[in-house]
Amino acid sequence: MKTVFVIEPEDNVGTAVLEDHIQRGDKVGTTGRLSSITVTATAAIPYGHKIALRPIKKGERIVKYGLTIGTATQDIQPGDHVHTHNIESSPGYSDLAAV
Repeated sequence: MKTVFVIEPEDNVGTAVLEDHIQRGDKVGTTGRLSSITVTATAAIPYGHKIALRPIKKGERIVKYGLTIGTATQDIQPGDHVHTHNIESSPGYSDLAAV
């Protein structure tokens, strides 16, 4: 089974930093402070990208490492790839903080 890293129990995504590449159909478990979730990847998840751990409704916060990093722009299902195609980043997160 592939694994993704999760820092806080309230995180609704895990980050693919422990595996080279997650393929569609792979079983994916969590490690870190939350190690009880298993989902099936619905798409390829590149290294460093996120996978949904539970259903996320359009407009709901995306929580990674205990921090809100954005908002879902559409409904996201467990196992979905979570990235710029289905979230809007929160101002000040990531590259905007350096401006």
